Amino acid sequence: MSNRKPAKSRALSSTREDSKHLVTRSSVKNVARKLLPPILLGIVLIGIWYYVSYGILDGTRRFLLRPPHQVLSVGFLDWDNVLDMLEALWSSAKVAIIGFSIAAMIGIGLAVLMSQSKLIERAVFPYAVSLQAVPILAIVPLIGFWFGYGMKSRVVVCVIISLFPILVNSLFGLLSADRGLHDLLTLNHAGRWSRLRRLTFPAALPAIFAGVRISAGLSVVGAIVGDFFFGRGDRGIGQLLQLYANQLQGEELIAAIMVSSAFGVSVFLLFGWIQERAIGDWYETGAERP
Repeated sequence: MSNRKPAKSRALSSTREDSKHLVTRSSVKNVARKLLPPILLGIVLIGIWYYVSYGILDGTRRFLLRPPHQVLSVGFLDWDNVLDMLEALWSSAKVAIIGFSIAAMIGIGLAVLMSQSKLIERAVFPYAVSLQAVPILAIVPLIGFWFGYGMKSRVVVCVIISLFPILVNSLFGLLSADRGLHDLLTLNHAGRWSRLRRLTFPAALPAIFAGVRISAGLSVVGAIVGDFFFGRGDRGIGQLLQLYANQLQGEELIAAIMVSSAFGVSVFLLFGWIQERAIGDWYETGAERP
């Protein structure tokens, strides 16, 4: 009996170690699957970038596309340039946050009203499509005339650009609840508010979050576009891009573009993380792709 217990404990410890190794190996594989493709593509893109800078552009035209190491040294390792970009980015971020918040409230609110009344949907939807179809440049003079040329106009541009996706996705989600569940609530004499609270709004959350993620990214674009059109007030990242382009500062221009893109990607990933925490436990998107 004294010899059996150590053998069993050794077997259990070896089994635990094997399971730990399997878990570690699977986690490493998952990380590799997620990180290796973008890293490899990034290496290829950097190689193409170097080829264009040194192989296609000569010395007199290299300002059109500076090589990556010069962009890194001038755009990201010079503290004065980094500070200018961060201050401009914060100004644009405030506009994007305000504009997105307004667009989200208007879009989801209108989608709820449209889902409750076919008459409201028929009345509002054509104007929403028309607002999305109008080029923002065509209504810039009108926006400036009404709201001035400061932060208010930049927020309005941001709202116009980011409103439509969240409205359409929210409406689609609210109208896509299971018909059988609707019939079940009808049998239980559920009212409009009870039906919305218990069925349609929870079922619409995946579509709402999809619209929120799209609109959040577009709000960053809207803030930068607003900077181009309305240059008064705090200098945003769009005004800084325009300044670098006018002064032919290629390294700073590319670095500012990268900072703007990184901010937009961060906002998109943030709302993706919020979506996973909000509905990831009970909503499944379907089978995994190879």
